[in-house]
Amino acid sequence: MSSTRGQSKARLMKQAENVIDELLDWRDMTTEPNLTEIEGIVLELRKRFGEELAKETIEGQKAKQLVRGPPCPKCKKEMRYKGQKKVNPQTWVGDVRFERGYYHCAECKVGFFPSG
Repeated sequence: MSSTRGQSKARLMKQAENVIDELLDWRDMTTEPNLTEIEGIVLELRKRFGEELAKETIEGQKAKQLVRGPPCPKCKKEMRYKGQKKVNPQTWVGDVRFERGYYHCAECKVGFFPSG
C-alpha cells in the first residue's frame, strides 16, 4: 500500500501515541516498579513500535513489482509474477508482516520473493 508522506506520518503518530498511552497506563497501575520492570516494559514497547516503523517504511516503497520476472535459480527462465503475498521475516527490529511481490517458475516449481 503506497501512501503519501502525510498518511504515513498520521499512522505512525497514532502508533506512537498508543505506545505512550500504554506506558503511562502501566506507570499509573504499577506501584513502585523496580528498574528491571521499567526496562522490560520500555523494551517491549520500543520493539513493537520499531516493528511498526519498519513495516510502514517497507510498505511505502514505490517499486513492489519488477518489470520483468527474475530468472529462475534452477532453469534460468523468466519467472512469472504471481501477485502480492504475505511475508513475515525476522528482522533486527522484530517481526514485520507485509506483502511483497512473489514470482514462481511453473517448470521447476520454485517460488521467489525478490529483495529490495
